Amino acid sequence: MPRNGCVALLLASACMATGCTNMQVRTPSAVAKVAPTKQHHAEGTVTFLQKGEKVLVEARITGLTPGLHGFHVHEKGDCSAADASSAGGHFNPRKTAHGSHEGDERHIGDLGNLLADQSGTAIYKKELTGLSLGTGDDSIVGRAVVVHLNPDDLYTQPAGNSGPRVGCGLISLTPDKWFHTPQ
Repeated sequence: MPRNGCVALLLASACMATGCTNMQVRTPSAVAKVAPTKQHHAEGTVTFLQKGEKVLVEARITGLTPGLHGFHVHEKGDCSAADASSAGGHFNPRKTAHGSHEGDERHIGDLGNLLADQSGTAIYKKELTGLSLGTGDDSIVGRAVVVHLNPDDLYTQPAGNSGPRVGCGLISLTPDKWFHTPQ
């Protein structure tokens, strides 16, 4: 269990033992402000919230063509190149094959696809395992989130054949947030 999950579990146990009815727990969170690459219009916000051993990923991206778009965490937190090539490849510290965000064999950075509606807006909300907002090898903090022009086919190596990068944003920790546990 990640260190943050252990701390929350210890706090919850202590609260239960002493009979307290309302407790606050610090939960790591991060955000990426996605900006368009040259000649594209993708922009929006991706938030990340550590929930025990999972990370809740929520995104709202506009300026896309209707349909599916590859969505990944890339290894470098650098979106300075006009085509976002400076972000490097998919974040893959375990050196595994590319795959679906729901599969066992995948890059940590494989988030699947965004689905843009007819207005070009994509909404994404998933809880994912294998990544964290901590300080270990699985941490995505300081890396980049990238939106691609085409769908990720979820199997072509090494990156799903999702084409050019249309948006890129640096994943940065946000100020501490406190969440109340249920009474």
